[in-house]
Amino acid sequence: MIGCTGRVTGRVGPGLVGEVLVHVPQRQGTEAFLAYPAAPGELLPVGTPVVVVDYQPPRTVFVAPAYG
Repeated sequence: MIGCTGRVTGRVGPGLVGEVLVHVPQRQGTEAFLAYPAAPGELLPVGTPVVVVDYQPPRTVFVAPAYG
């Protein structure tokens, strides 16, 4: 999961449990995960491309903006 990319579908930010759709190559598809910002205090609006920096099974990820 770490290093997989996706897009914010429910705002991710301080005090919020957001949602992201992440492309999971091992499962040949895209899946929804609960998401928290990797950097404290960071706000990621809907539509922001992200990368998974930490994964807590079964459905929680910590994400950072994907640049480039």
